[in-house]
Amino acid sequence: MLRADLVDVWLIPTDQPEPVVRALYGLLDPAERARADGPDRRFGRRFTVAHGAVRLLAGARLGRDPARLAWHYGPHGKPGIDGLAVNHSASGALAAVALTEGRAVGVDVEEVRDVRVALRMTRRWFPPAEAESVAADPDPAGRFTVLWCRREACVKAYGGRLVQGFGLPLDGPSPLLLADPGTLGAGPCRIEDVPAPGRFRAAVAAVGADPCSVRARIWSPANSPVLTGT
Repeated sequence: MLRADLVDVWLIPTDQPEPVVRALYGLLDPAERARADGPDRRFGRRFTVAHGAVRLLAGARLGRDPARLAWHYGPHGKPGIDGLAVNHSASGALAAVALTEGRAVGVDVEEVRDVRVALRMTRRWFPPAEAESVAADPDPAGRFTVLWCRREACVKAYGGRLVQGFGLPLDGPSPLLLADPGTLGAGPCRIEDVPAPGRFRAAVAAVGADPCSVRARIWSPANSPVLTGT
C-alpha cells in the first residue's frame, strides 16, 4: 500500500519491443490513443509505453484494472486519480512517474542539454546566484539540468505554471526543503534529486511538512503480470 510518507518514483525506458508497445497500447483510453496515433511514429511508441506503464503502476497500487482508470486533470493539465497522487514526465527515451497518497507530488526527467543552451537559459531564467553557480560548475549543462528538473517537479507538484518556479531558490544539496514556494501555494515543499541513467537527470517534489522517503526504481515489462501473462 502507498503511504503519504513514501513516494515511489519509477523510471521507464520507453524504447521497447513491438509486442510490449502493442500490449500497452491496449490499456490506453481514446484520448491517449489519439495522441499515440499521430504522425510521429517514434513519439507515438514512446508515448504509448510511458502512458501504458503509468496505468499499470497506478492500477497495481489501487488494485484496479489499468485499462479502466479514468484520469481527472487540474487547471494546467496535471493528471490525478481519486485516492492516488500521480505525476509523470518524459524526455527522449526515458519517462518518470511518481506515486503516493495523501500529499501532492510532482516529478520531472530531462536529458542534459547542450552547454550553450543551458548557460543561455540559466542567465535568462534562474536567480543570479544560481546562474553564477551553474557557470562555475565543472559540468554546467548537467548542473543546469538538475536545477531545471527541481523547478519542474516543484511546479508540477502544485499544478502551477513553469514561470512561477523561475525565481525559486533551489540550489544546494539534495534533498532540500523549500519553505516558501511563492505564488505556487503554501509550503513547505520537499525536493529530491532522483538517480537517472546516462545523460538524464530527474527530481521529485512532495508538498507538506511531514517527512517522507523516496524510493526510486527502474520499470521493466518483465515485472508486469499484465504483459508477461503470469
